Amino acid sequence: MTTDTGEPVLTIDELASRAGVTVRTVRFYSTRGLLPPPVIGPRRVGHYGRGHLSRLALIEELQQQGMTLAAIERYLGQLPADLSPQDLAIHRAVVASWGPEAVERLDRAELDRRAGRKLSDEDVRRLTAMSVVAPDGDGVFRVDSGLLRLGVRLLDVPLSQETILAARGVLIDHSRAAAQAMSGLLRDAVAERAAEDVKSLSAHMQPLVVQALLTAFQRSLKEELREWLGEQPGAEAAGG
Repeated sequence: MTTDTGEPVLTIDELASRAGVTVRTVRFYSTRGLLPPPVIGPRRVGHYGRGHLSRLALIEELQQQGMTLAAIERYLGQLPADLSPQDLAIHRAVVASWGPEAVERLDRAELDRRAGRKLSDEDVRRLTAMSVVAPDGDGVFRVDSGLLRLGVRLLDVPLSQETILAARGVLIDHSRAAAQAMSGLLRDAVAERAAEDVKSLSAHMQPLVVQALLTAFQRSLKEELREWLGEQPGAEAAGG
């Protein structure tokens, strides 16, 4: 179910299913203040939306990085309360950059559970084309855990698979070029330091660089979309 603006209206059961968690978990996070309260609709039914899904995805990522519940509460408590789902997705991407690449072997049932929905054969084929999953024989798939949720969301984007793959190619090419240029700058800056100092600096710089790249890309994309749609800068803020 969606509103007139396209915002999904989910019951707590639907939210839990989409996020791949239990209803009990959703209620627990709500009592701890990790999720904003739902909008109460007719018959006192709570309605949830994309912001709740994005917060659950961020919480899951923080857990995968080894954060305790107390640490997660502190992290989320420092974020502005009115962050959009897109901004929350950026925070999740930055958090995901802290950890190593994670490729897991999952059977079809576990793949569906992690995706938060039952995937059709066509869905799996599209995820395979996006290099999110890869068949590994005997009904088992190698799954890039860091890309799975993004890949599943792209299944619902009203763009052809060819366009999505072309966009992926553009992002990979430009991100690789940016990484090479940034690596060159850092390499020159620490050329005279000991190897351990270089490793320490790299560990500290990685999430900062990723956040800077994501923020710069997000702002550039907004500017391009404004020009494409003929909007004036500041129009979005003025419209509330």
